[in-house]
Amino acid sequence: MTPDVTIAAAGTASLVQSVDWVAIAPPLIAAAVALVVLLADLFLPPARKPLLGWITLAGLVAALAALVPLRTGSRSTFCLTANPDACSYTVDQFAFVIQALVLGGALLTALLAMKDTEEKLPAGEFWFLLLSSAAGAALLPAARDLATLVVALEVASLPAFALVGLKRGDRLSSEAALKFFLSSVTATAVMLLGVSFVYAATGTLHLTEIATKLADVPGQLGTVAETGVVLTLVGFAFKTAAAPFHFWVPDTYVGAPLPVAAYLSVVGKAVGFSGLILVTVVAFPAYADVWGPALAVLAALTMTIGNAAAVRQAATRAHSAVRLLAWSSVGQAGYLLVPIAAAAYSGDNKVGATVAYALMYAVVNLGAFAVAALVARGKPLNRLTDYRGLYAERPLAALALAFFLLCLAGLPPGIIGLFAKVTVFSAAVDAGLGWLAVVMAVNVVVALYYYLRWTAILFRAPETADAPAGEPSAAVGASSGPVAQPVRSRVPAPLAVAVALTATVGVVLSGLPQLALHFASVTLF
Repeated sequence: MTPDVTIAAAGTASLVQSVDWVAIAPPLIAAAVALVVLLADLFLPPARKPLLGWITLAGLVAALAALVPLRTGSRSTFCLTANPDACSYTVDQFAFVIQALVLGGALLTALLAMKDTEEKLPAGEFWFLLLSSAAGAALLPAARDLATLVVALEVASLPAFALVGLKRGDRLSSEAALKFFLSSVTATAVMLLGVSFVYAATGTLHLTEIATKLADVPGQLGTVAETGVVLTLVGFAFKTAAAPFHFWVPDTYVGAPLPVAAYLSVVGKAVGFSGLILVTVVAFPAYADVWGPALAVLAALTMTIGNAAAVRQAATRAHSAVRLLAWSSVGQAGYLLVPIAAAAYSGDNKVGATVAYALMYAVVNLGAFAVAALVARGKPLNRLTDYRGLYAERPLAALALAFFLLCLAGLPPGIIGLFAKVTVFSAAVDAGLGWLAVVMAVNVVVALYYYLRWTAILFRAPETADAPAGEPSAAVGASSGPVAQPVRSRVPAPLAVAVALTATVGVVLSGLPQLALHFASVTLF
């Protein structure tokens, strides 16, 4: 072999790198099972379609199990040969926690949807879309370059559009899917424009290299870099449902199947906030004076609009329970933004408070949607008034929902909700954002009203239906016999498991809040 050939061969070999299959296993398993479900759907007869749900559950459990080897340390792959510290995929503490959150959220969503896919939704399409979205959601927190970040975000988002509109022939579902699609596409277009400006100013897509180069941008590119940072933040503000980019949330949640609304409220939100944390704390620390004040204002605006709209929900309006949960999720997004804004003033260790709060929120919000799905089986309009007397009819479900609502309100026995709010509040105070802490305190008090109002409805006596004209009342006269008790429909086992699982995890976190709050005091990156 000649010297020239030897040098060429060496240069070629240097471009070949090994792939850390253990690191990429969680999203890879979800994607592989999605393909299995898609192919199996072609050959399974209609009577065997429920098998697809069980395959999905098994795949998500396997993806969660693949996280076990990643719980300690940091692993990276797809790194630059010239700079091994610049990688496209890194599993650190932040990625590990968020991947566990989104895959666990997808698993609970699958439990909620098991019966719906047998009765109302096309099974093959639903499970394929859910697994595809979960794969993108699991990929995103480990993404460490803007290209991978955008691709993961769209892989998580595109199947969600179809999931929202999967109730065929339902006008509300079609409208919700259209609003969700248009808002998300607008957000993506704005974000891509911002990413292109950042790339033009820095010449790289890797987050760590962007952070270094943004600190020393040439003067003639300063405006381009600042514009890119702002546009990227605006794109993620849409994804996180931060005000004033939240307008799609209530109609989307109402029109979507309830399991999909639950998925969007937790996994969709986790995806948006993960991307926002990565671009602000990891890629744009040099522009903290730009995004810090902007996120603080967005946090105050988001929590105020969300809670004010939730207070105004009429109890007798159709789908008012889901609308209240939708507006509540907007208000909760404001709380989640607070530690990210605080990180601009006092270091990236503050984002751990967002992660801790997200863990609490994910468990109790999925639990609240699980009980809402249970009630909707008998009362599809899902009004707040439909929950009156739930304790008399289904005491365990009522107690679980009351616990979830008290956690969201931050009241005992929902200790984890109280501690999570105190952690977020402390992040704002420690960062010198006293005004934001005051706004948050006022909003927490406002939110108490609608959470406690809903909780009180659960324990009120059920309304007695008036007998039709000309018919004797069953409750009048001894001769009419005993009062007929309402017939309760049987709760599907997967739905019961979802309620029990979220309630159990919520109680454990309230008894041992350090399990979640631990992440607020450690370095995640």
